[in-house]
Amino acid sequence: MATFVLVHGAYQGSWVYSRLAQKLRAAGHQVYTPTLTGLGERSHLADRAINLDTHIQDIVNVFEFENIREAILCGHSYGGMVITGVAGEIADRISALFYLDAYAPTDGQSLIDITDPEITLAFLELAKANGGMLPPISSALFNVNEHDADWVDSLCVSQPLATFIQGVRSGVDNVAVARRIFLFAAKNGGNWFVSTYERLKNDPAWKVHSLSCGHAVMLDRTEELAELLLAEAVQ
Repeated sequence: MATFVLVHGAYQGSWVYSRLAQKLRAAGHQVYTPTLTGLGERSHLADRAINLDTHIQDIVNVFEFENIREAILCGHSYGGMVITGVAGEIADRISALFYLDAYAPTDGQSLIDITDPEITLAFLELAKANGGMLPPISSALFNVNEHDADWVDSLCVSQPLATFIQGVRSGVDNVAVARRIFLFAAKNGGNWFVSTYERLKNDPAWKVHSLSCGHAVMLDRTEELAELLLAEAVQ
């Protein structure tokens, strides 16, 4: 039996992993889908002071209090920032890092360091107009499938700008986790991860996959994603 810890992206919560988690559990594995502070069902805790360190600590605490070891740690989108930070602190408890159409920062990088400058400027302007919070981005911009788009929009909440500004201490290239997987969603609605995909696809230290789907891979291609994760469970 393998253990999976699935970390969601910005604006969302554990709800986005419900279908995927069911499939992994049905295959006999332990699955944790924590919600980051201030998001999802924890949105009542939302505060502009929440930063990347807060979310890293959320996941470190899950490992500590659930006594998790040898986990496959998966992060979607912004969740890639979080799992990189977690690996920098507790690499000995992680067997593999799975970047699900996600940011894979180098030393000191923040999300806005990786993002296009025009998008960064838009984030800053939005946060200024909304008390340091970023209103959720429409699912249409991420090419979420038509069946799930309205549901996703109804559950997304604002994200603190501070989570995008703070950088990781150790980048993914310097964390002590040998198995690293990157999955690129080729029709994700933007070019946020094209440079990361190009950087990693020929790197022998990485296993790189590509699916022709929207950014919400766990919703658009649940079966295929489950198969890729389950393949890592038998390594």
